Amino acid sequence: MPKGYIIGHITVNDPEAYKEYVERDTPILKALGGRFVIRGGQAETMEGQTESRHVVIEFDSYEQAKAACHDPEYQEVAKIRHRTATSTIILVEGV
Repeated sequence: MPKGYIIGHITVNDPEAYKEYVERDTPILKALGGRFVIRGGQAETMEGQTESRHVVIEFDSYEQAKAACHDPEYQEVAKIRHRTATSTIILVEGV
């Protein structure tokens, strides 16, 4: 069964307030089976336009990743990200 991934491209607009999002989303997504593969770190945009921060969270399946995206507890915490950052969140099935 192919793995599932949540990929986030994020530009943090309020770093102090965004810290709360990171502190609260991490245990939720880990409890839902997520493994952080990429979380910030050095990055270069080689083509096109993107945000400044990148996150990849791996799940055992696409369905598990999708369920994590829609989890009510996670959605409540995501409101912090909506207020403090510009982001694009993508759900992807692996190979």
